[in-house]
Amino acid sequence: MTIKMFEYSRCGTCRKATKWLTANDIDYTAIPIVDKPPTKSALTKMWKRSGLPIRKFFNTSGGSYREGGFKDRLATMSDKEAIECLAADGMLIKRPLLDTGDKVLVGFREADWSDALLSD
Repeated sequence: MTIKMFEYSRCGTCRKATKWLTANDIDYTAIPIVDKPPTKSALTKMWKRSGLPIRKFFNTSGGSYREGGFKDRLATMSDKEAIECLAADGMLIKRPLLDTGDKVLVGFREADWSDALLSD
């Protein structure tokens, strides 16, 4: 499977992740998260493979999160409702979101990406 990186071009963290991938000769497909957010099905599969709680997929510093009142709403939402919200608004998704097929990484932490992508 080709590595997919859902990213936002104006996101500094996404730009750092792009530079890191390029510097480490890792091929990937960049997908604009706002124009083509992952589907509910794709998000569900990525969430399950990630092993993370669904709340970790939310961009808590974004305007969509604040305007949607997710700080208060998220605690009482079902996982299905949360995924529906994420699929409906790419700006709600923490980025970059990297899907290697085997692993899913949410956000960019160089050490985590090194462990996941460079260690065999």
